[in-house]
Amino acid sequence: MNELTEILNRKELSRNDIIYLLSLEDKASLDSLYKKAYETKVKYVEKKVFFRGIIEFSNICAKNCYYCGIRKDNKKVKRFMMTEAEILEGAKWAYQSGYGSLVLQAGERMDEHFVDLVEKILIDIKRISDNKLGITLSLGEQMPETYRRWFAAGAHRYLLRIETSNIELYRSLHPADHDFNFRFECIRQLRKIGYQVGTGVMIGLPGQTIEHLADDILFMKNNDVDMIGMGPFIPHKDTPLADSLGNFEEKKQSQLELGLKMIAVARLFLKDVNIAATTALQSLNRVGRELGLQAGANIIMPNITDTKYRDAYQLYDNKPCLDENSTICKQCLKNRIATLGETIGYNEWGDSPHFLEKNKC
Repeated sequence: MNELTEILNRKELSRNDIIYLLSLEDKASLDSLYKKAYETKVKYVEKKVFFRGIIEFSNICAKNCYYCGIRKDNKKVKRFMMTEAEILEGAKWAYQSGYGSLVLQAGERMDEHFVDLVEKILIDIKRISDNKLGITLSLGEQMPETYRRWFAAGAHRYLLRIETSNIELYRSLHPADHDFNFRFECIRQLRKIGYQVGTGVMIGLPGQTIEHLADDILFMKNNDVDMIGMGPFIPHKDTPLADSLGNFEEKKQSQLELGLKMIAVARLFLKDVNIAATTALQSLNRVGRELGLQAGANIIMPNITDTKYRDAYQLYDNKPCLDENSTICKQCLKNRIATLGETIGYNEWGDSPHFLEKNKC
């Protein structure tokens, strides 16, 4: 039995095992990794894909992260805030189309008007869907009271990406007023309140090592996350990190491969969590999301934002499907997933098996 086979057959992976798997490069070894990860997915979370229709309802952001296209100091972005009616129209479409859940995402804000608006939208979404739509929020750092209000209003999952679990690397990506410890405390508060907690990292960052990525996976395990949303780092031309990877065209394949390896190893290590095949994978390869599903992911977040706003919500360059309406996107994804031999969990929340197991009465 060779070393790779021995590692893949272990019940529990060590940090050294994770580093070994993330360092794989030859096709045969990668195929073995993805195959094992897919088998693990089927065993623990079924051969089923769950849709989270994502509404990116505002690109107004108080943060100034060095990598992000909607950072506060990017003056080239046309700022927008969808009306409540437009957001509810998107939620209604998701409900009528059989999407069991949606994601509300926007730039990070903590002001009272924003907090009140999100609370009202949550209540209205629950009303128009007869309480049947599951709701994930991805609205960044907030005070505990805000998280409690939004939870009471109907949100039950929250995705707060840590971006990297390495404090020094985190500081290289953010201005001095961005506090890693506060972001981590937010994750702790979300779990305490009762949310299904999701986090994630950027993969292939400048200065990032395989050891950093291994520690990111350990961070997710040690913090008992229920869902993971992570993707390859893709530079945005109007940010301080625009040229941080040199000629990005030459890096696309390696970034994609590293992203797929992270999905596969996370699946092997955390087993029963939900893992998203993110849009960033599709930015690097036309079938990137499908490759993510085959590497162990089980969640896809189709963009159901009104197309007139999508061009202004680009966290990274070359985001796909900017002019593809929700109906076309749904049919396209349906066809692609069918080719993989998987089914779509229509009208299901698709909650994390990890969360459900640890919260059994």
